[in-house]
Amino acid sequence: MSDHWQYLLVLAACLAITAPLEFFGNGVYRQPLRLLKAVLPVAAVFLLWDEAAVAAGIWTYDARYISGLSVPFRVPVEEVLFFVVIPICALLTYNAVRTILDRRSRR
Repeated sequence: MSDHWQYLLVLAACLAITAPLEFFGNGVYRQPLRLLKAVLPVAAVFLLWDEAAVAAGIWTYDARYISGLSVPFRVPVEEVLFFVVIPICALLTYNAVRTILDRRSRR
């Protein structure tokens, strides 16, 4: 396997591992507008932050572990996906834990 796919594979694994958590409570993917409102503004801010850091030469990415596809200012597509995938995984986890704890407190 090529090292260039590692970042994408880790992101895919994060989504796969947390996917079953969708079945707890009201779900995350079943509320797409709420999901977009929660993830996109924060992702946009961090993407701009990354773009500024890369353009200023403060931050770089190891070319061995990225696909080579990038958005303006040389931010890898993997980094853009990171700002979407990881918050979604966090929301799935939070929703599941909150649902489980709510159910336990009702007993």
